[in-house]
Amino acid sequence: MEEFEYTLENSQQFWDELEDIVSANCPSHQLIDNALRSYLYFTTRFKDEYLASDYDFAQCLRKLFQSSLFDKNKEYVRTQIVYSLLQEDEPASLHVIASFLLFDGRQNEATFEMMNNEGCFPRLVDLIKKGKRDDARLHRMLLELLYEMSRVQKISSEDLGVVDDDFCQYLFQIIEELSDDVDDPYHYPVIRVLLVLNEQWMVASTRSPVESHPPSTPLTNRVIKLLSLHGSSCMTFGENIILLLNRETETSLQLLILKLLYLLFTTKATYEYFYTNDLHVLLDVIIRNLLDLPNELISLRHTYLRVLYPLLAHTQLNQPPHYKQDEIIKVLSILGGSANTHWEPADETTVRLVERVAKVPWLRDEDVSEGEVARKLLGISLSPTQTASMVSVVDVAAVMEKPGVKTPSRKTEFEEEIHNFDGAADRKESHELEVHMPVKKKPPPPARRTKHAPPPIPPVLQVNGGKIPPKAPPRRRTRLKPMASTGDLESKARES
Repeated sequence: MEEFEYTLENSQQFWDELEDIVSANCPSHQLIDNALRSYLYFTTRFKDEYLASDYDFAQCLRKLFQSSLFDKNKEYVRTQIVYSLLQEDEPASLHVIASFLLFDGRQNEATFEMMNNEGCFPRLVDLIKKGKRDDARLHRMLLELLYEMSRVQKISSEDLGVVDDDFCQYLFQIIEELSDDVDDPYHYPVIRVLLVLNEQWMVASTRSPVESHPPSTPLTNRVIKLLSLHGSSCMTFGENIILLLNRETETSLQLLILKLLYLLFTTKATYEYFYTNDLHVLLDVIIRNLLDLPNELISLRHTYLRVLYPLLAHTQLNQPPHYKQDEIIKVLSILGGSANTHWEPADETTVRLVERVAKVPWLRDEDVSEGEVARKLLGISLSPTQTASMVSVVDVAAVMEKPGVKTPSRKTEFEEEIHNFDGAADRKESHELEVHMPVKKKPPPPARRTKHAPPPIPPVLQVNGGKIPPKAPPRRRTRLKPMASTGDLESKARES
């Protein structure tokens, strides 16, 4: 293919030329490779000049997604872009490549599966290690790509082995450096990567010997290890995951947070990782969410209950003055069925988990035998086989939900149950369960009037910020001397 150096005089010429590139007729793999190479070269060549905003960058990607080039050759194009991620080192090209894979994978999970099969996980870890100093936008994009790829599938033990203490310490350090600004775009991408890595290690620890890493080199959960050894220097991370749980409506991300909390509250070295005031906020959030969950999200309620027991039994909450003791007992009564006239009858697992929480010593008004706890506090009678605890890492790790599913609310029913349990006087107490956390926010920028709002970006392409490309003069473009060929993507993939 003959390639050209481009000279553009305005943004309209850029968008017109881009349209020509993605509209090319490509009946063979060689012509597809030529078109992809032209697209990558052209977008990276003018990225800083015409794609400075996230909105413009998303529009550039949409040009490719909506083109006949992609529509007729989806699998081949995805394969070549994945191979490019494994081989490319130029930051500008990597930004385009990573953005394509992120946006495509969000609407087509097979892209993330292909990335995993081709060994992209170690590659992404290596690229993230290089830091954010060279290209902050690229670094954030790589973090988001690693998170999205890792939360929809299991990562092999071999690939997880490339994540070492230094990598996790580096991520924790980024969070601490940004502690004064919760709205910094790095905060949640970094936190989500640590959460999904914790889940991957948690799931790996439950695999059978055939699936697990060789016994000679066992996998270590680096997140829990570093919080056990250096938790006092990573306090911002803990504050942020409580804040995130309070705000989050996506079920899968709630589960990621709960899995980490479960390990923290069942690992002796991290029993007191959180400040007491943060634990109070966390307990408020758990109480609210337990009663706000509809009946169909029973597995999520079970996970909250599994976290609640070690939270009450192992942390500073077990020391007087005991925080919201009456409210906890009230919640257990509603969930267990003794004060529940409108909800469906509690299932056996919920009853068992409720009874387990009720056995926390400081919830009892007097010393009674374990067999009497549920009956005395909750009005529940269980058989000996039902009282046996089955709580384990396996139970917690096994709870999954597809990304993007939102947790519905049942606030109206919650308020009605509180009212029915203790009368109108307790309605005031129920409002105390609403958690309001202070958030540090930057002052909003001055309002600017515009004649026309920008056209909407499809949800899968949405990123922060963005603006409409300015209206440009009539199209003029000049092609200059040919440039040397950069080689064929397919041949590079075979060589690798």
